[in-house]
Amino acid sequence: MSTPHHPDEAEHGHVDFRAVQATEQFGELRRTHRGFVFPFTVVFIIWYFLYVLLAAYAPDFMAIKVLGNINLGIVIGLLQFVSTFVITGLYVGFANRRLDPRATDIREELEALDPSIANQSLGGQK
Repeated sequence: MSTPHHPDEAEHGHVDFRAVQATEQFGELRRTHRGFVFPFTVVFIIWYFLYVLLAAYAPDFMAIKVLGNINLGIVIGLLQFVSTFVITGLYVGFANRRLDPRATDIREELEALDPSIANQSLGGQK
């Protein structure tokens, strides 16, 4: 049995993915991802349940006319969609700037250790 040359490399040149998960580089990627996703998830869930609770328990408030037949409930409901698209756009920008470069570095290191990994990504397409 040979000793792995790199924490990501297991015996016979195959990658030990558990060892990869234990690396600082992967941990930083995970922390960066969670640092964005968890706060936005909490904010969106609160925003969503606020809408649901207002609709259920404050129908008079939601019925306030804003413009013609458009009431506050419709406006807040449409803002739910807008906020979803805004959060999605923010995440895409964040992932492009902060997550993708780190993930690419990790992937390239793993592919250098075991070239067969490149064939596994995206169902064999690259």
